[in-house]
Amino acid sequence: MPKLTVLIPCKDEIQHIRACIDSARPIADEILVAVGRRPTTSNMGLDRVGLGEKAGRYIDVDDRMRAQGVDGDWLYAVGDCNGRALLTHMGKYHGRLCADIILGKEITDVASNGIVPRVTFTDPQVCAVGLTEKQARDEGIGVRVVSYGTGDVPGAYTLGEGVSGTSQLVVDQRRRVVVGATFTGPGMQELLHSATIAITGEVSLDRLWHAVPAFPTVSEVWLHLLEAYGL
Repeated sequence: MPKLTVLIPCKDEIQHIRACIDSARPIADEILVAVGRRPTTSNMGLDRVGLGEKAGRYIDVDDRMRAQGVDGDWLYAVGDCNGRALLTHMGKYHGRLCADIILGKEITDVASNGIVPRVTFTDPQVCAVGLTEKQARDEGIGVRVVSYGTGDVPGAYTLGEGVSGTSQLVVDQRRRVVVGATFTGPGMQELLHSATIAITGEVSLDRLWHAVPAFPTVSEVWLHLLEAYGL
């Protein structure tokens, strides 16, 4: 297989990374090198609280953010170190959750269990929340997937010409609720939270039909998605 040498600046030096490609003459504007993420829990003194085996690994927590394996359930682990959802906004959510629990509120983690919003700030943007079709089916949920062109609604013209993308819902057929959503296109990060609310609140499709989007806005894509479902 032909080889491509990628040059990556690193501390005034040049590192060479050899990557396998399919084409003998690759053409690209940019190359993304993703190295992944690892928890930096090695130097936190976990051995002092009986969690020495977790050094360099994610710390297991329950739905109240309490670190598992610590006598007395007094230690909490929030954010990236627990490995539940490696996103800034989810770390903030864990922090708010943990504070409420410490203050005595009866509350547990809901969002980390299949309702994690995520945005990839590429061009066009890719935004999603909840379960993918595969994840839903793997959990034994009978789903139906509906999609509609993000740029095929009148409100898309307010963003400029040539707007394209796809909007998609994953619907639990038995409960008639949305369990997953994906939006692609420019500025879609602002549309994502409507899907997050629908999934978190387990709002039925029949009730969502009465959520009227303003005209002309891209959010009218919700109407077309519900129509594609048959409402």
